[in-house]
Amino acid sequence: MTDTPENPVRLPHLRGDGGAFMVDVTAKAPSVREATAVAEVGCSPRVMSALRDGTVPKGDVLAVARVAGIMAAKRTPDLLPLAHRIGVHGCELDLSLAEDHVAIRATVRTADRTGVEMEALTAATVAALAVVDMVKGVDRSAVVREAMIVHKSGGRSGDWTRPGRG
Repeated sequence: MTDTPENPVRLPHLRGDGGAFMVDVTAKAPSVREATAVAEVGCSPRVMSALRDGTVPKGDVLAVARVAGIMAAKRTPDLLPLAHRIGVHGCELDLSLAEDHVAIRATVRTADRTGVEMEALTAATVAALAVVDMVKGVDRSAVVREAMIVHKSGGRSGDWTRPGRG
């Protein structure tokens, strides 16, 4: 959508005077909703080798990151002040080792009045932070990158998939 005087972009959490508020979803009917987010943690060859060999001193990096992401999805409203407290009915985190990074994919599901995009993005990014925390003793150069929503379904706006990333 292009922001023009005739067609201004309206952000849902801002009143006309610019003040922030929590969108009222009381009248919305609960519906099944799902969102998927991805993130990457770029790592040095030394870290990637330790991850493949299972020799990171702090232990099972991918297991810890998976649990951290699931926990984070459930705590999203504690981190984002305008996020609604909703039921997180399902949360899957898939972590895999690529050549130079850890790939993270988080999918969150609910049957509630608002979407789970922020829960999915929170899950993916906190899982990424957990990876960094687990490997920083081996190499401090790890970097979180490419965190984004790649798919959502359900709700008033229907389905959406990021081009080239579904």
